[in-house]
Amino acid sequence: MNTKSKVLLAEDDLSLGYVIKDNLADAGYDVVLCADGQAAIDKFSKENFDICLLDVMMPNKDGFAVAKKIRQQTDQIPILLITAKSLEEDRIHGFECGADDYIIKPFSMQELLLRIDVFLRRTKKMYSEKMLNFQIGKMKFSFKDLKLSVGGTAFNMTQKEAELLLFLCEHPNRILKREEVLLNVWGKDDYFLGRSMDVFITKLRKYFKEDASVQIETIHGMGFRLNASVH
Repeated sequence: MNTKSKVLLAEDDLSLGYVIKDNLADAGYDVVLCADGQAAIDKFSKENFDICLLDVMMPNKDGFAVAKKIRQQTDQIPILLITAKSLEEDRIHGFECGADDYIIKPFSMQELLLRIDVFLRRTKKMYSEKMLNFQIGKMKFSFKDLKLSVGGTAFNMTQKEAELLLFLCEHPNRILKREEVLLNVWGKDDYFLGRSMDVFITKLRKYFKEDASVQIETIHGMGFRLNASVH
């Protein structure tokens, strides 16, 4: 039997925390529950986890601060923010702090389990036998290492940035509809995820400033196209 995937859960509402923990345990996960942000940071530095679920509003460091701290140590662990807010600015701030996705309270346990499963399956893909390396113009992209490099410069990417770039690399010089990208990279097509995708596209464009021959073109009313020599 496979080793249980280990989840770091940071939630200051302990009644909700225990409900989530019990449901995840029933689904076969090993869950460590922390009641505040600092406790989560301390746990993360001492133990190995496969995914982090962080409530945004917490005492002793909020979810944004915890995500930032985790990202200083690793780019590879998926981070899912739990938020009661549906404000777009909060979500964008979360992505800037290194979060990969968010789930809004109230949510169903079924939705949470589905999101976790999607992330962990993608993480496993990163460690699969298949070599996922691409030459994009003058740049080298390693999906497994979450790295994009050109000359002596290397950029460390988050898992979500790398997943988006991987999908673009698998379909170069072709118009990809917005909903097609959302369904394949986020597993869901909705307005707020669409706004999040735009943030990630902007991040990728910043990396590509290093090579003028690579461009992510916005096709208005349709989607995006990666204009580049990809092999």
